[in-house]
Amino acid sequence: MTAYILRRLLLIVPTLVAIMVLNFAIVQFAPGGPIDQIIAQIQGQGDVSGRISGQGGEISAPSTSSSDSGNTRGTRGLDPEFIRQLERQFGFDKPLHERFVTMMGNYLVFDFGDSFFRARSVVDLVLEKMPVSISLGIWTTLLVYLISIPLGIRKAVRDGTRFDVWSSAVIIIGNAIPAFLFAVLLVVLFAGGSYLQVFPLRGLVSSDWSSMGPVDKVLDYLWHMVLPVSAMVIGGFASLTMLTKNSFLEEINKQYVLTAKAKGLSERGVLYGHVFRNAMLIVIAGFPSAFVSVLFTGSLFIEIIFSLDGLGLLGFEAAIQRDYPVMFGTLFFFTLLGLLLNLIGDLMYVAIDPRIDFEARQT
Repeated sequence: MTAYILRRLLLIVPTLVAIMVLNFAIVQFAPGGPIDQIIAQIQGQGDVSGRISGQGGEISAPSTSSSDSGNTRGTRGLDPEFIRQLERQFGFDKPLHERFVTMMGNYLVFDFGDSFFRARSVVDLVLEKMPVSISLGIWTTLLVYLISIPLGIRKAVRDGTRFDVWSSAVIIIGNAIPAFLFAVLLVVLFAGGSYLQVFPLRGLVSSDWSSMGPVDKVLDYLWHMVLPVSAMVIGGFASLTMLTKNSFLEEINKQYVLTAKAKGLSERGVLYGHVFRNAMLIVIAGFPSAFVSVLFTGSLFIEIIFSLDGLGLLGFEAAIQRDYPVMFGTLFFFTLLGLLLNLIGDLMYVAIDPRIDFEARQT
């Protein structure tokens, strides 16, 4: 098993580099890069030198002049030397391959640089937004699994009954309607939209949270989590429930189950003593990827609706602004995390069923 883990860890390196190369190349062809974004701010808002930050400090925007009407890239009225100064400051005067190698070299020592537009380091921004995304990710994933696995098992055991039919109808609705629509409905019903004002609409905690006692802090935090987590759970439990049901149905109909029943074992003993371990393999193996999906990509609209400033919103704003340090820094870190969690998923296979031998599969 040790050799398998080492091989997987070594494969992470080329996989991570390939992902970074592909995304870096695609982004370079997207119109409206960081320089264009800064120029647009300067031309639209006057002197914004106090908001422009980079690796080389701040620079001052020159006054506009009608003599520069021939400039391209939307730079009409700006001194060409100022444009070149911007490119030097942000490193865009270097070839693409040199910029990529420099970026990856910094990432190897976990130096993710500073945001182009926020005058803060990428690490500080991620750490600031992380509590929101971790809260949404952990609670959503936990509740989805706590609901989906028992429900899926129950549906498999009672396949074709009235319970299976009406629960399938609920699941179809949950799968058909996006989570953000459920979020809007919950706001209308329970957050003062049109009916009740039971839960707060904004933020992760109340404004006076720091002055509360320990118990009140926990209760206030959970109170704020009810609606956003509920919206994500309602929109996310359907597929896992059906996956669990299908996995158990496949195992229940196998010969070893019939043999166990013929030996006099109870239905519960067969279900949880034999079927559970085999049927849960595919469900547990999907846990890492499900967690990463919920944690980093599945909560953008939920964060917007409930005014939660998390990683989803940070990534969206970075993409719109072409804030390359935030875009590529977070991509590198979360891709690395996802690859490691996939390895953990394989190890969970072995923990559930020791008969699985990844070493033997490699020979």
